[in-house]
Amino acid sequence: MSEFSWELINKDLNDHLDLRPDQMQWAMHQLLTDKAPLQSLKDFLLAMHAKGEAPREVEAAISEMMKFSLPISISERSVDIVGTGGDGAHTFNISTTAAIVTTAAGARTVKHGSRAATSKSGAADCLEALGVRIDLDGKEVEQTVYKLGIGFCFAQKFHAALRFAAPARKEITVPTMFNILGPLANPAQPQAIALGVANPKMMSVMAKVLLDRGCEGFVFRGDDGLDEISLETMTTVLQIHDGKIREEKFDPRNLNIDSSPISELVGGDAQFNAEVSRRIFAGERGAPRDAVLLNAAAGIAAFKGDFSLSVEQQFANGLVLAAQAIDSGRATTLLNNWAKMTQEIASTRSA
Repeated sequence: MSEFSWELINKDLNDHLDLRPDQMQWAMHQLLTDKAPLQSLKDFLLAMHAKGEAPREVEAAISEMMKFSLPISISERSVDIVGTGGDGAHTFNISTTAAIVTTAAGARTVKHGSRAATSKSGAADCLEALGVRIDLDGKEVEQTVYKLGIGFCFAQKFHAALRFAAPARKEITVPTMFNILGPLANPAQPQAIALGVANPKMMSVMAKVLLDRGCEGFVFRGDDGLDEISLETMTTVLQIHDGKIREEKFDPRNLNIDSSPISELVGGDAQFNAEVSRRIFAGERGAPRDAVLLNAAAGIAAFKGDFSLSVEQQFANGLVLAAQAIDSGRATTLLNNWAKMTQEIASTRSA
């Protein structure tokens, strides 16, 4: 058991050696049970960042996290639309808005997210501003998914033990492995995913983790660095399906989407971003709507699973359904019903 010590594990990482699964699980167990000394944890996170996370290390970390997460069971096929953040673009909550559109288009969506880390408004902040209660437990989220087709797993509630990493993360100025773990650690473990990744070096790592865990869908990154499908440039897309990862380039202009600079997608605080979402649902045209349509198209395509088609054709099909979901008013109706139901659940619980 001498190999299970922070000193030896951090030495391996500093020597640029990948940790074995049992070493990573030991380190995560120490963290999740608040037994990791602050300095050892900081050294661990910095050394892991310098070496670069390997797929098996990420898989082992997620496996240990799931042992401590709140239980939730969604047996039917579902999709998560999520991004790593960290692209520095400070866009409005595109994937959160797209998740509502995806559901209104007929998909079943279980989104996993948290409060802002690298922006002024995280998924949880935006949903809260839209009137959705974010503090539901597993059984309560199951209710909204089965009745409305959508649910939100608040990371700070479902992975509460990760709070023990907060002091170390606050003292570290570089991204840590938690920027990678969060988007992959949805406690509902949806079968499909549309995942935006800001760091190009991590695209293949995260795709491999998803493949190994039996997920399918898309990992993408705008060639301008956006962790969303870009309006300004081409987007690199990794399709995950049937034990294979296939790379394609996607150009939104081929789907008659106008080119727009990232500056037209810049958001603000939660209230500002929530208002952007409401205006999109109300039919406002422009770059924000286009960005939501494209990212919802990816979510719809991941859920539908027509992976024998080209990525462009899958996104084109999803784009039609996404536009119909907004223009028919279904997205607005879904949001209103979701907010009402979560508030009723919460009020019943506290009564």
